[in-house]
Amino acid sequence: MRIGVLASGSGTNLSSILDEGLDVAVVVVDRVCRATDVARRAGVPVVELPRTFGRDFDRLAYTHQVVDALAAHDVALVVMAGFGTVLDKPIHDAYPGRILNTHPALLPAFPGWHSVEEALAAGVKLTGCTVHVATLDVDAGPILAQEAVPVLPGDTVESLHERIKSVERRLYPATIRQFIEGVIP
Repeated sequence: MRIGVLASGSGTNLSSILDEGLDVAVVVVDRVCRATDVARRAGVPVVELPRTFGRDFDRLAYTHQVVDALAAHDVALVVMAGFGTVLDKPIHDAYPGRILNTHPALLPAFPGWHSVEEALAAGVKLTGCTVHVATLDVDAGPILAQEAVPVLPGDTVESLHERIKSVERRLYPATIRQFIEGVIP
């Protein structure tokens, strides 16, 4: 199953996905980021679709650009790897039930952008990583896999997030493979 990876950041999830030997057909980025370098070093085509930030951003038009880029590479599965743009309905119409995402918390707890900070502020003893099917409602889709990460005394946002990321870099590619193989729905 040909995978289209949506990325915005350092490319660590992308690296893990590539290391797993998954068939990445294209990487689409919404800004200048290290994920572009990771893809190019692996010989994976990159489509750069820089977006604006502010009132002039047309989410619907941008989503159509992303869908067109994925379709041009015969993508069957979309994998979000730290993608910083919430996309609109057309991507869910084009890839129903075939958009995967990872989140640094044990959903449904702490959805959204500040999950690690919120977990620390709430004083929880466990948080973790969730792999789920992305839906129009952010971080609300069916959960495919989760793994707990302890919150340690003295943790900072950075230290806790790094421990979550180390789990994510293992759990996400394994879950993607299981999804492709039909082991999980």
